[in-house]
Amino acid sequence: MTSAPAPRPPIDPDRLAVPSGWRVEVEEATPSTNAALAERARAGEEPGLVLVTEHQTSGRGRLDRVWETPPRSSLTFSVLLRPDLPAEAWPWLPLLTGYAVQAALGDRLPEIALKWPNDVLVADGGDGPGRKVAGILVERIDTPAGPVAVVGIGINVDQTLDELPIAQATSVSLETGEPVERTGLLGQVLGSLHGLMGLLDDTEALRAAYADVCLTLGRTVDVHLPGGEVRRGEALDVDASGALVVGTDDGTFAVAAGDVVHVRPT
Repeated sequence: MTSAPAPRPPIDPDRLAVPSGWRVEVEEATPSTNAALAERARAGEEPGLVLVTEHQTSGRGRLDRVWETPPRSSLTFSVLLRPDLPAEAWPWLPLLTGYAVQAALGDRLPEIALKWPNDVLVADGGDGPGRKVAGILVERIDTPAGPVAVVGIGINVDQTLDELPIAQATSVSLETGEPVERTGLLGQVLGSLHGLMGLLDDTEALRAAYADVCLTLGRTVDVHLPGGEVRRGEALDVDASGALVVGTDDGTFAVAAGDVVHVRPT
């Protein structure tokens, strides 16, 4: 019989370290922080708002995959940003976000790595797929004042094995073997994202940093495309646009994050 998890304290806004120019709102329950923040952006909300929920009931991932998190077991939040970027640089925003989360968790989880394009994993050694600890969803929203980005982040913090949505997921507390204080961790992740935003002005430096911690590169992968087509090859690199470069016997091809259903190691 599995014992019940210990009581989970709420996030404490009074102790939260908030980056300069950003502001944080914490709600008890929200279907989707991305959807709620997108609606507020269309209504004129200023960038810099971080919307956090203690219980996300209809969270959305890529391709509108939906999940629910147990109350106070995760960090589920969205950040409203207005990046001063040319259109061709916008695909780097989810990659930067993953890199920032990876950097924030690195002192707690030494084996933390990235799976292109939007997952943060704990590597399991060898050629295994790794265990997912966080996911990213970035959406571009058109507003009367111009385009904004809703940067959604979900981190498994305190879930037990029974509470995880898939077999190949994990949580920070499962990996460390000890409880995790979510207020401090949230401040650490926000600080990492805020501090690394400048890399968007130097995408070559960002590309090199991302590639250095990307578990996908160097592996044979199956690229699942819309319509059911699957192409197999070796993940070679991330190109100047943030697309994954895959080598096959017939040459190389590049796929953007928005053009794939899955990229899975074989």
